[in-house]
Amino acid sequence: MKITILPGDGIGPEVCAQAVAVLEHVASAFGIDIESEEHLIGGAAISKTGSPFPPETEAACRGSDAVLLGAVGTPEFDHFLPEDRPEMGLLKLRKALGGFANLRPSAAVPALIDSSPLRREVFEGTDLLIVRELLGGLYFGGPRGFSDDKTEAFNTMRYSVAEVERVARVAFTAAQGRRKKLTSVDKANVLETSRLWRETVTRVGKDFPDVTLDHEFVDACAMHLVTNPTRFDVILTENLFGDILSDEAAVLTGSLGMLASATIGGDVDLYEPVHGSAPDIAGKNMANPLGAIASAAMLLRYTAKNDAAADAIEKAINWVLQKGHRTADIAGGSGTMVNTTSEMGAMIANRAVEFANVNNAFHAV
Repeated sequence: MKITILPGDGIGPEVCAQAVAVLEHVASAFGIDIESEEHLIGGAAISKTGSPFPPETEAACRGSDAVLLGAVGTPEFDHFLPEDRPEMGLLKLRKALGGFANLRPSAAVPALIDSSPLRREVFEGTDLLIVRELLGGLYFGGPRGFSDDKTEAFNTMRYSVAEVERVARVAFTAAQGRRKKLTSVDKANVLETSRLWRETVTRVGKDFPDVTLDHEFVDACAMHLVTNPTRFDVILTENLFGDILSDEAAVLTGSLGMLASATIGGDVDLYEPVHGSAPDIAGKNMANPLGAIASAAMLLRYTAKNDAAADAIEKAINWVLQKGHRTADIAGGSGTMVNTTSEMGAMIANRAVEFANVNNAFHAV
């Protein structure tokens, strides 16, 4: 399996290094052959090549089975036009790989129950998956730009039936393997794109009679995520809404640094933590690598098709947290220890290999 590693900017290289180390350890334990190489993206790429997504990076990504990304963005380029900023490298990457369905799981972690600002009785037991459409909507719709005198700006939100249908099928299929409930989020009382979205999702839902479908407006969904999150199983929504709602869902885990994501449906799968580049803590060995490491677990599940290997990493993450180990963003509470980025990565790698060996021994009997 060939993997392109894109460390990116800020804390990206730090968390990505830990994710790669865990991935390589577990892959070796399960006999999964991995070949990886690093390339530039974002601000790091601009500094070296002048482009946030150089042709060499694109070629390497297209020639891989999967891409593992750290983070993109740095204040150094905040004065650049949007089309030249580091973040454009990420949008170009997503478009080049063709992945249209972004999977973002969010669950209440028992060991971090007291790290969330929400009351225990509100979110305990929450386990949801946000399926975000990734290649349409305001981020990719045209025309976009500024008026000649820069006194107005405009973006275009657009969706086709085909775009909505394909991501809806991914979400319904995911719900079939979970609790068989799907909530489609839109703004159909105001937006024509949302009316098309709702009509299409409703029609696709008829092909999945075992899945219960309901619809919510995005503002209501945002409220329910923090007042009654256990009501959700799979949430399906468009690009902009999904971006915002999945970040909001980070409150359920105690930190944005905990959330992983997988982008599937295209020629090459893309895995990345949901958090940003956090330049204020870059280079301090204090960033939370768990979102990146959990993204590596998703890579093993969706691209390598090895659930046991993914489970070993996820069990190791939970074990480390249960033992009281924390990075600074989730620190607090009696009996907890603040660990560095590299310490957390090493502990998870070692424990994941132990889980892998137990699994292999069990199946060898």
